[in-house]
Amino acid sequence: MWSVTFEIVTPESAEQGDAESRGYIAQDVTLRDAIDSLFETRTSRVSGVECIEPNDSQHSAARWITVYNGMEFETGAHESRSLHFPNCITAASRVRLVRLLESMS
Repeated sequence: MWSVTFEIVTPESAEQGDAESRGYIAQDVTLRDAIDSLFETRTSRVSGVECIEPNDSQHSAARWITVYNGMEFETGAHESRSLHFPNCITAASRVRLVRLLESMS
């Protein structure tokens, strides 16, 4: 099954070199539900997706892919969400999924 995590960095937490909060959005969900959660944000007041990148430059070895959202207009916070791949997914499927998700930005 698939999991999605989040990380929120505020201007204040960035000064401390850490995130304001992080945790799970979804655990043990279907791929469709995980992708839906990956592209949601906690507020509609963001400037959109800034970039999408896997954790490894070799897409066949990627263990997760992260969507970095733009700044929230009201708070200055940045939210990112990561889709974590199950261990059983093949290298070829990792490559296909990274390409698909990158094309969705």
